Amino acid sequence: MSTPSRLPVALDAMGGDDAPVETVRGAVAAASTGSLVALVGDPARIAALLPATKTSGLTVVPASSTVEMDESPAHALRHKRDSSMALAVRMVADGEAVAAVSAGNSGAFMAFAMTSLDRIPGIDRPAIATTLPTPVGPRIALDVGANVDCKPEHLLQFAVLGSVYAEHALGIKAPKVGLLNIGEEKAKGNDLTQASYALLEQAPLNFIGFVEGNHIFDGRVDVVVCDGFVGNVLLKASEGVAHLLMSELKAAISSSMLAKIGMVFLHPALRKMKHRYDYATYGGALLLGVGGLAVVCHGRSNARAIANAIKAAEQAAQAGVVEAVAQACARLHHLAPKQQ
Repeated sequence: MSTPSRLPVALDAMGGDDAPVETVRGAVAAASTGSLVALVGDPARIAALLPATKTSGLTVVPASSTVEMDESPAHALRHKRDSSMALAVRMVADGEAVAAVSAGNSGAFMAFAMTSLDRIPGIDRPAIATTLPTPVGPRIALDVGANVDCKPEHLLQFAVLGSVYAEHALGIKAPKVGLLNIGEEKAKGNDLTQASYALLEQAPLNFIGFVEGNHIFDGRVDVVVCDGFVGNVLLKASEGVAHLLMSELKAAISSSMLAKIGMVFLHPALRKMKHRYDYATYGGALLLGVGGLAVVCHGRSNARAIANAIKAAEQAAQAGVVEAVAQACARLHHLAPKQQ
């Protein structure tokens, strides 16, 4: 395990639906609990949002432009090399920051990360790994959006990335890896899942076979592997269901005086449940497979989500996730030919 550096986390202060208000608030909250954060962006707008009293652990790094949420990654790479997002990633590449965090344009963020941080040898497609709640604690799903068209070798690489992440960042020994499919039976699935199954069986992983969608949240598997198209649908559907349940619960509580009285007794348990299923609790998702730490946050991240993403980045750095992934990929390299 690597020794944690006192380098800051580089935060794209201008990225996100509610930036820089929520990003600066999140940075202040993280710094108040001991984090070091470099706020990258428009100095004047950032300064106007900082507390009147100086907050220890915060620095401001000027950036002259911002990547817009609807901007194409290719355009951002060509024309926004001086943006807050690009500079945050470059700070990691130059050894000036331990991780880059952004709630901005995720496609552009991934493009900057792949360009400035390079891919880890043996990884053809970096993957976004998100944390999902289960009764036995948080578990990992990947890819959830970086790669919509995949080959079996890519899913094998995702399995390795997720397994290493679960072991080193979540402390799960010999993580159980499952391949998402329409059934548990070995004969089920499409060409991609069938061919991927054959590769995962040979890999030095704790592969338990196919898992179905209703098994993801019951804790029977530690790492769920799928292509980015399926994974993104899974993630968005899960967020929608969680939001629906909370909305329906609020409506039910407001429906009668008896329900409101019962809420007084249920409030602590409901607050705990909301905390567990709120995306802001987990902060962001790691872009695994690049040669540095990059954390992708939800575009509508609030201050709590940003603060938790900063903490997640620090924990991944302390756990040596990037170094562990590189070592695992070196061991795996002989199992699958490199794809162009």
